[in-house]
Formats: sequence, C-alpha cells, structure tokens
Amino acid sequence: MISQITDRTLLKLSGSEVQSFLQGQFSNDINALDEGAVQMNAYCQHQGKIIALIWVMKRVDDYYLSFPGDLKAIVVQKLTMFKMMSDVQIKDVSDALIQLGLVDENFSDDKQGFSVFRLNDQQSVALVESVDELELADESAWKKACIENGVAEVTLDTSEVFVPQLLNLDIDEVGVNFTKGCYPGQEVVARLHYLGKSKRRMRVFECDSDINIGDKLLVSGSNSAKASGIVVRCVKIDDKSLCLATIEIAHEDEKITLNDAQGACLTRIHD
Repeated sequence: MISQITDRTLLKLSGSEVQSFLQGQFSNDINALDEGAVQMNAYCQHQGKIIALIWVMKRVDDYYLSFPGDLKAIVVQKLTMFKMMSDVQIKDVSDALIQLGLVDENFSDDKQGFSVFRLNDQQSVALVESVDELELADESAWKKACIENGVAEVTLDTSEVFVPQLLNLDIDEVGVNFTKGCYPGQEVVARLHYLGKSKRRMRVFECDSDINIGDKLLVSGSNSAKASGIVVRCVKIDDKSLCLATIEIAHEDEKITLNDAQGACLTRIHD
C-alpha cells in the first residue's frame, strides 16, 4: 500500500559540516545513521521538551528532515540560528519531492526513481518527484499503520509538551541515544532516564467518538493535578477513532474518558 504523506515539510541539509551540526542538535546518534533508514529524532528545547519530532534520512552526503508543516517556521528558524557560520546549507524541497508512505511494500531505490528509507519492519518512506504512474491509497491507512506501530508525532498544538520518555523514544533508544553526547535538553532527558522508570507512557487507544490531537485523557482514580494523558496523534477509520496517547501507567487499563468525566470512553489496545 502506498499513500502520499501530506502536510509535512521536507528540508535538505548539505555542506561539509552538516553531520556534526545535526549531531549537536538532535537526540539520536546522527553518526550512526545509515542510508536507507529513517532515524527518529527529538529536537528539544533546553528543558528537554520536544519542539519537533523529526524523521532524518541520509542520501550520500545530504540529509533530509521531514516533520509536520505547521512547525516549519520554528524548526527552520532554530536550525538557522544554531548553524551560524558553519558550512551547512538548508533548503526547503517540499515542493520538489513528494513524500510517500509505504506499508508492506518492497520497493528498491532504482524502481521508478524511488529513494526509499525504512521506518520500521512494516513501514518505509519514499521521496519521489512524481506519482503519475502510482495508485495511491488514502492517507488514513498510513496514519493507522503509524499508530499501530507506535510512531509518535508532534505538531504545533503539542510542541514543547512532551519529553522523549512520554513518547517511548527512550525504549530501545529508538529516538534518543544516551551516549552520543550533548544536544539541547540533553541533561534533562538523561537525568529523567537515569532516575528511573517513567510514570507515563504512550499507548494505543480506540474510541467510538471523534478524537483530536491535544485532547485530554481523564481517569477518575488518578490523583494527578493535571490530566492523566494527552492525545498524540489520531485517525478516523470508518466509525472508530484510533489514537496514540500518553497515560499514567498505573491507570492505563481503568476507565478513561476524553476531556471530561462525561466524555467518550477510550479503550486501550494491548500489544
């Protein structure tokens, strides 16, 4: 299945110092990124909160950064500010290259001009110049696969809300490398990691009602002064809504309602 991924900015970064520059900005180990893979990276502020969650892809000596389009101005401004006099060029190639989501598809780079990057065991991202000869599925199928595979998203509505642990980015170091060295927010993220287990995690839920990114999850038995969780990403499939949301682990299988005590009920989908 192939879907066009819409509403995502694609930046191309090049230059002799681009690898070391990105290594000092993002949470994962850029030096370990191989061609043909998507590396998940948190771009954090100084308190360890995620400004943007970025897919980083490498092709020869160039790096491609994909992230939600509503964060474009923030991310470009931050990258530009920190590159200073470094030999790094930042180019928006969103209009030149189309981003495709592949689910259970085996495409190689030399087929129809694809540049394919593996996201996980089921999903890949392809960068192409044209989709004229392709039969595209609805994007909701791609979003559903992202949710089922635990691929988190950060948009303008949830920017600077989550630390990496809330989005499970520390598990198997899928989005955070704890030995790579410094990056913005690194001390806070590392301290949370070494202090012990996170009390909140991201889980998959379904609901019979509509869900929006940023909606609150409430558990009546929780003593938290804040909401028990937050919707990270969601999609409507037929008459059901599927979402990724953070939740207090101690209450993840209790009665959970959306936004208030009388809200729609969420049901956790177990792995």
